[in-house]
Amino acid sequence: MQQKIIITGGPGTGKSTVLEALQKQDFVCMHEISREITLQARKTGIEQLFLKDPVLFSKLLLEGREIQFKNAHISNADMVFFDRGIPDINAYMNYMGIQYDDSFIKTCQTNRYSTIFIMPPWEEIYITDNERYESFEQALAIHNHLKNTYVSFDYELIDVPFNSVANRVDFILNTLNVNK
Repeated sequence: MQQKIIITGGPGTGKSTVLEALQKQDFVCMHEISREITLQARKTGIEQLFLKDPVLFSKLLLEGREIQFKNAHISNADMVFFDRGIPDINAYMNYMGIQYDDSFIKTCQTNRYSTIFIMPPWEEIYITDNERYESFEQALAIHNHLKNTYVSFDYELIDVPFNSVANRVDFILNTLNVNK
């Protein structure tokens, strides 16, 4: 059975960098798609779609992450890593206090992942940019919403310690009992 492994955490915790390092070791990785949605919206004149229409943004993200989930299965890889998972969408809407319909919950219940690694906020590496506008304090709050949301879907979270990218990758692979 294919292992679907999420690497999640608040903004700026090093998730994408760790995924890139895993991909360089020939693991199948599904990268974060929220920046793509944000950039597409900018082409239509909407600077921050998540802030302007968070429900539309979240629906687009839900569609994209569900496609990633299905594409992982098609890949026939034994193990697929995801930069964030479907429950992240609910966590962000919870953080923003946005009401959402049951389709978001049902999609989380239907598309189950095997292992969830969470990367805690790390002030020393945290930066903002055109797509990451949250302060470090907001990143801490998002982290707590992520934890609570994954736990509400009966996931056990594995904390990835602060360390170099190589050591974080080794921690993840060792936890999964992967000899690479």
